[in-house]
Amino acid sequence: MSDGRKRRRKGAKTEVTAAFDERRGVFMISVAAELAEMHPQTLRMYETRGLITPKRSPKNTRLYSFEDVERLRRIQQMTAQEGLNLAGVETVLELEAQLARARVEVGRMRERAAQLERRMLAEIDRVKRSFRAEIVPYGAYDAHGISPAASSAARPGAAGSGSSSAARPGAAGSVRGPAERITIPVKRPRRK
Repeated sequence: MSDGRKRRRKGAKTEVTAAFDERRGVFMISVAAELAEMHPQTLRMYETRGLITPKRSPKNTRLYSFEDVERLRRIQQMTAQEGLNLAGVETVLELEAQLARARVEVGRMRERAAQLERRMLAEIDRVKRSFRAEIVPYGAYDAHGISPAASSAARPGAAGSGSSSAARPGAAGSVRGPAERITIPVKRPRRK
């Protein structure tokens, strides 16, 4: 054990993991024909018509995958049990392929629509938050209680003019004339 290897005990179990690829060509034509319960010449005919396309080995031998065998069984079912001819089988298989492609496309479109909806809702939320600073509820401010700060120093009897507020005729508690107009500046976002 000086070279870093571990010795295995006799009878020790070794765990082996294997992956099975349904599209990999592993069956020769005789095995595939037996699994699909048909004659090898029928498989050659289906290949000529384009119903099935087996893989080829480096020596150009036909190799059928498990997926190919399932397709052959499906063709056998449509011809024997459902009474379709090979032209009908071709049409059914093409329509099934189109349906599978359409389902994938619809799935992509749904995902894209969901992304756009999330972005739209986030943008609506952002706009609502930006308007909260601008929107003032009706009646939130009483105009009679607000007096402009700039004009209060210029009025006679205001603080800093030398007279006390108790000596003025319009002091707190007394009724004055109509309320003065004030302007509240509001910042609006620029439109792009």
